[in-house]
Order: sequence, then structure tokens, then C-alpha cells
Amino acid sequence: MPIGWEQLASGVALPLDDVVIPSLTEIELPSPRGVPVDDVESAALAAVRSRFHVDPGTSVAVGASSRGLSGRVPVLRGTIAGLRQLGAEPFVVPAMGSHGGATADGQVATLAGLGITEESIGAEIRSTMETTVVATAHDDEVGTIRLYLDRHAAGADVILPVNRVKPHTSFHGPVESGLAKMAVVGFGKRPGAAEFHATGPSRMNGRLEASIAVLRATGRLLGGVATVEAADGAVAEVEALAADDVGGPAETRLLETARALLPRLPFDDIDVLVIEQGGKDISGTTIDPNVTGRFWVDGLADLRRPRVATIVLLALTPTTAGSALGIGFADFVPASLAARIDWQQTYVNCLTAGPPGIRRGRMPMVLPDESACVRAALATCGRGGDEPKRVVRIRSTLHLTRCWVSAALLDDLPPGVRIVNTRFGTP
Repeated sequence: MPIGWEQLASGVALPLDDVVIPSLTEIELPSPRGVPVDDVESAALAAVRSRFHVDPGTSVAVGASSRGLSGRVPVLRGTIAGLRQLGAEPFVVPAMGSHGGATADGQVATLAGLGITEESIGAEIRSTMETTVVATAHDDEVGTIRLYLDRHAAGADVILPVNRVKPHTSFHGPVESGLAKMAVVGFGKRPGAAEFHATGPSRMNGRLEASIAVLRATGRLLGGVATVEAADGAVAEVEALAADDVGGPAETRLLETARALLPRLPFDDIDVLVIEQGGKDISGTTIDPNVTGRFWVDGLADLRRPRVATIVLLALTPTTAGSALGIGFADFVPASLAARIDWQQTYVNCLTAGPPGIRRGRMPMVLPDESACVRAALATCGRGGDEPKRVVRIRSTLHLTRCWVSAALLDDLPPGVRIVNTRFGTP
């Protein structure tokens, strides 16, 4: 009978009893805020109606993401309603590469875990992992481009990605995570995602630009519907982009807005970062490196701020269903988290993500429980036993408006930070 993580970890006896876990104080952060969109569904409907023109009966494959986007159901509902008012015949496809274990049923289940069902969005969901190569081209910089679409999307007249625009976790460029990437990677299922990631992060930017140009040339791209979120999760923008704007200056502008609104840790130096939850609905890499500063990709520098010595991840979200690419960003996890990892989903996703996925998929140290993990992080953070430790605890890296900090950080609170609760207790 296989030995479980709990059994293995329970047999680990570490000299950590004398490590003192500091009490934490809850603080509210002065997060950058956009102007919230009051009615996301109406905004999406109006944007679609004003931006697009389609002939009656045009079939539109609308892409739905596996990410934990705010307003994901209303924006899809509004997009679908707008298309119908234009005379189109929309349906939804899971445009998420290899997520959901790279199975058709798994991708439908992933959407359902995010509240995206046929009933909630008012449209049929067609899921398949079968793909068709709809175009082939050669680019001198990035090589051969085979453009994949899933069978249902390839059978539609046009496709329409609906996605949040945000900084990517593996490469930097004028266009990163958003409409263009969903169009050429998410709609391409596992073959499209694998081909995009295989060349490594240093060539992803060029490959994305070349691939979206090839897709536009086929006439299969209607455009896209983009959202931008503030640090507190509020939808700050809903915008429909024409085909020529997807992957172009308009999407670049949205990325710049998203980057300005990105949640940030409020300190330059952190000894121990405790993260309560991670998962695919939080970030494609479970923990967002744009927040922690850890990218761990050859050719892509880690952030200068913050500098985090050790990271503890306590749990996976229910929605991620055990998928844990990026688990390697953590240094310590409890056995309860390790036991929830679905290795089939995780390894498929890691292999599809190419070189960064393999490195980020490595297993951190597994200890019996939360207390052992935090004590181990404190013991290995690089400060002496008697030195005050700079500890920060957050819910997740997705929406960051509050956190909990140790006394060693209270003298370094940035302007605008408000103390909410002076007694969090011991993690």
C-alpha cells in the first residue's frame, strides 16, 4: 500500500521547538484602484454591440478562461447577449490549453468550479481536446508557426476570446496574458500551448506577436473582450477590441493599466511570506511571481522588490482541483496540501509549459503541519535566532488589500497603511 504524505511527514522530527512564531498585526494596504465598473454584464453587452459587426447567423466560438477572473460570469453573459443582438450564434469553448488535466470533461469541470455553466451564461458549452491546424507560417525569428484551434472553434466562422489582461508569469513584452495569448494558446488546447511554450520564455514575446498576426490573416478572429482588475478584485475596465487591436497597441494600453493596478507586497525585504491559498484560479503558476518577485526563469530577472527569503504555502484552493504547477515557488508546504495535489493534472500542465513548468513543478519540503512549516521558514530565512523576523501573511497573490505582519515590520509601514487589528495571534 502506498505511503501517503501525511504518514511520511509525521515521521519527520526536526529541531524546531525553540523557534518562536511571532504574533501578527493585520494591516490594510493603500492599493491602487481604478473606477469600478458598476454593471459588468451591461458593459460587456454595450462594448460588443458598439465594436463588432457580423452577418446574421455568424457562428462565434467564445473563449472562456480557467482563471479566477472577477465578473467572469457577467462578462460572458453580456458578451453572449450582445452577439445575439447582432444576429450572431454564439457558443462557448474552454480556451485554456492543457488545464483541467487536458481532458474535455476536465475543462468543463474547471469552468463549472468557477461558476461558468450553460445555465449561468445562457449558452452551450462545447468542449473537446481535438485540434485542427488552421494556418502554418514561418517567421525568421521564431521559426515555424502552426496555428491550432480546437475542433469546435475551428468549425465556427470566427472566434472571440474573453479574458482578463494582466502581466504574465513567464515572459515580459508589450502584450502578455490576455486576449492574444488566449486566442493562439488557449484555443489551441494542449498542442497549441505546448508549441508556444516549447521555445522557452526568451522567445515567447516574439512568438506571440507572430502567431496573432498569422491568426488575424486567416480572418477567423472577430476580436476580443477584455477586462482589467484592480488590486481588490473590482473590474476596472471592460473593453471590446477589434481583431487588429488584439495583440496590438490597444491591448498594450490595457496591460499598462493592469500593471499599474497590480497588487503589491508593501515591504522591500521579507524574511517569511506565508500564503494561505494558491491555485490555478489564483495564478497560472499557483502563486503569482509578479507579486512575490520569484520568476525562476532563465533570461527573466526576479524582481528587485520585494526580496522574499522563504515562502510557505498552506493550501490549494478547491477550484484548482489539485492542479499545482508553480508549487515549486514555495519552500515549505504542509502534508495536507501535498496530499491534495493531482499529479496527473500538474505534470501535464508542467510539461505543456515547457522549461519554466518543469522547474516550477518541483516539490518543496513537506512538513507535518502549518506550524512546522512556519518554524522551518523562520529557521532558514537567513536571520539569527534572536533577530526579529520580518513575517508577512497574505490570503493569496490574487487580490491583495490586507495582510498580517510581524512587529519587526511595524516601524516600516508605508504611507497610507492602516492598522486594522493588533492581535492576529500565532499562525
